[in-house]
Amino acid sequence: MPSRVARALHSYALLAALLAIPWAWLAFGYLTRRLFYGEVVHASGDWAIWCLMAALAVTPLHRLFPRHAWTAWLLPRRRYLGVAAFAYAALHAAVYVLRLGELPRILAEALEAGLLTGWLAFAIFVPLALTSNDASMRKLGRAWKRLHRAVYAAAVLSFAHWILVAFDPTAAYLHLAVLGAIQAARLAPWARRLFSPARFRN
Repeated sequence: MPSRVARALHSYALLAALLAIPWAWLAFGYLTRRLFYGEVVHASGDWAIWCLMAALAVTPLHRLFPRHAWTAWLLPRRRYLGVAAFAYAALHAAVYVLRLGELPRILAEALEAGLLTGWLAFAIFVPLALTSNDASMRKLGRAWKRLHRAVYAAAVLSFAHWILVAFDPTAAYLHLAVLGAIQAARLAPWARRLFSPARFRN
């Protein structure tokens, strides 16, 4: 049993480290001026979306492939993906704020649709990230699941932000289509039951 726990902890630590490497590289590159503002703000935004998509994909993929070990492995680790999405979104926002440097300008731009959607998504991410731990799950009980369903609103706002601020939103639409296809996998068990031959024999 202790060895099993140790292996589990090791896998969690390894996943967390892998998710943190690009974040650390982007932050270090920006602070040391090895990377330009545009490079960091775009890359951090991309990583935030990728991690968010990965977190949202875990449950549909597990329903689609319920007997595969890799989907079972991902299920208890999806919170790490969600927290990583928040961390990259935080870096994305921090670089933007540091670039502008003036609160009146930041507040003025925050009222624009493209920026407002981003800030609203980030505001939703904050309580989700802060409660993505076992202690919060125990304390909040059933309310924890209701709270974390807000991730879907954050996802919609995140994609709206990307579409509205992008010079060419094609990549945003493609990513959104992929996420939509993955979420459609939630219907797979229902579709199999609906069109089962046994249903028509009765």
